[in-house]
Amino acid sequence: MDVLRSLQIFANLTSPKGLGENYSPKLMYRLFWGFILGLVIFSLINIPVVQSQQVFDARTAPPVMMEKTLQELSHSTVIYLGETHDRVADHQAQLTIIDQLYQKRPLAIALEMIQRPFQAVLDGYIAGELTELELQEQTEYAQRWGFSWQLYAPIFRFAKENGVPLIALNTPTEVTRKVAREGLNSLSREEQTYIPPLDEIDLSNEAYRQQLAQIFREAHQGQSHSLDLDKFFQAQVLWDETMAAAIANYVEAHPEHLVVVLAGQGHVRYGYGIPDRVARRLEDAPSFQQQIILLNPSEGDRQTPGIADWFWINS
Repeated sequence: MDVLRSLQIFANLTSPKGLGENYSPKLMYRLFWGFILGLVIFSLINIPVVQSQQVFDARTAPPVMMEKTLQELSHSTVIYLGETHDRVADHQAQLTIIDQLYQKRPLAIALEMIQRPFQAVLDGYIAGELTELELQEQTEYAQRWGFSWQLYAPIFRFAKENGVPLIALNTPTEVTRKVAREGLNSLSREEQTYIPPLDEIDLSNEAYRQQLAQIFREAHQGQSHSLDLDKFFQAQVLWDETMAAAIANYVEAHPEHLVVVLAGQGHVRYGYGIPDRVARRLEDAPSFQQQIILLNPSEGDRQTPGIADWFWINS
């Protein structure tokens, strides 16, 4: 309801006719200011928090105009918005970027937090066949992802309101866990349903292996565990390859769409995780271009050459 309509209703209710025998100038004065105060409180509750935002070209360091950055991003085939999963500011930045790019060209949003068996659920949600609660239940969101739904809810709502396709990216949890314990060759034919063929799983990036090895050692320092580094690396790469395959498949089927990928920073830094594997699959695609944005990166990351194309700061 807009403010003008609200004022019209108030005028009718507080007129001598509306109040009848209870009408008095003093009562009308109190009602009027009570009404104005209510409108102010309602407006404040519904005004989104506007944060200062800065964009930096990671290749040249100085801040750049946001509109210029968005215009450049809009010419891409795929862009990656590298998040820290539980940081509110990152998801606010994602929604801002998605909203601005949507005004420039058709989009699709690719989601690390939804696993590939649930693509039909996403399609049903966008088509208006499922409620938000049904979406969470049928994708088993709480069990398979676990971060607060409210972090991502505004993005899902934006997609539904505007008919923006959603792409389920992730490997089923059961498959990733089995590979981490027993390796890629342990997977049955049925368990390979939602992943790329095993001969497409590229384990050759030694720099990526070393990066993940450090994470592995830090996570298990001083603790006994049943995992070994080789299988841990296989599981992580499988995760990346599965997401890359889903993105590439969508691009090939819908070349008119800009695909905006929401994924953890570890999957996009240096291009090692998802981006290089998408590029490998789409190397012959006409005018293929992709860009990596790290959201609210650490100072150390901002000083690291080649880690991303852009830094977006809003925290």
